[in-house]
Amino acid sequence: IENTREYTPNVIEPSFGIGRILYALIEHSYSVRAEDEQRGVLSFNTQMSPFKCLILPISGNPSFKPFLQNTARSLRNVGVPARIDDAASVSIGRRYSRNDELGTPFAITFDFMTLKDNTVTLRERDSTKQVRGSLEDIVELVKNLVSGSVTWDDALAKFELVDTTSEADAESATESKLFE
Repeated sequence: IENTREYTPNVIEPSFGIGRILYALIEHSYSVRAEDEQRGVLSFNTQMSPFKCLILPISGNPSFKPFLQNTARSLRNVGVPARIDDAASVSIGRRYSRNDELGTPFAITFDFMTLKDNTVTLRERDSTKQVRGSLEDIVELVKNLVSGSVTWDDALAKFELVDTTSEADAESATESKLFE
């Protein structure tokens, strides 16, 4: 006669908790920019990002304040969570970079052209490309991008692409002319 002993564990420990899911999501979404290893990017899917749009002025000029609040309100009214970054003591590039690390997919920037013709730039986090359009069109575009009914490639085809290499020089010249 052969004795067989069966063993049934008393505790079953599933290792598939919410913490591991979140860690996997963050690990999969984090990368660094090829041109600068110190610039991290959290490339969350737009649906996963806590804030969908950043609203920021190019400088600390008080003329931008009403635009910031009204745009944030407009975006929230159409269901797009947005936040304002008006820390004008920091360069625009650093503010973009800081929000790339937070996973914010889009950024609306108010510059001195906004004061003249009510147009703004919309920047996409992953490609860092920017388009320019009227404030109303850009708010509608962000709503459609967030809902998934429009892609960034569609936006690039429809709106004017902004040349960011000469933008800083143009902004400085425009600001100087406005406040002379």
